Amino acid sequence: MTPELRQAYSEPHRRYHTLAHIEDCLAKLARLDGLSDDDRRLLEWAIWWHDAVYDPTRSDNEAVSAEMARRDLDAFGASAEDRDEVARLILLTRGHTVEPGDQLGAVLVSIDLSILGAAPEVYDRYAAQIREEYAFVPEDAWRAGRGAVLQRFLEAETLYPNPEQRALYETPARENLARELAALQG
Repeated sequence: MTPELRQAYSEPHRRYHTLAHIEDCLAKLARLDGLSDDDRRLLEWAIWWHDAVYDPTRSDNEAVSAEMARRDLDAFGASAEDRDEVARLILLTRGHTVEPGDQLGAVLVSIDLSILGAAPEVYDRYAAQIREEYAFVPEDAWRAGRGAVLQRFLEAETLYPNPEQRALYETPARENLARELAALQG
């Protein structure tokens, strides 16, 4: 990890999108079977850089993070093809949707969303951390905006495009999302 990347994940406004999130994602990747060494390397890079830029007041975090990855990976000697693939993967984390057959995209998106399927107390801590990251948003606007995000997730056919992670997280994630949505609306 570059010093710039370490500093980015230590920014004072971050509560959830920290180095702990990256380490959790890397640990989940390490437990997955069936990936080639090259695929695993690309996914590791995408995980490291996917939240490198995280400013809740901006709408281009993923795009800027992808460009940062391209620049840094170029300095590390990564091929143009690998840099393009890492950037593509990072951009998928904006909407968390992937095309059918996109194995690497399915893995990255599923890992990034795995917190939604955590134990209720872990999920609640995550939700509180996200609220802290958006502390500048007035409560009524927060409830409406966060509620819309949660509803969009609940309306999705599946949250986890990777079958292995879907089996682990889909049911508890839907329970957590519904519980948080009810609390926001209550």
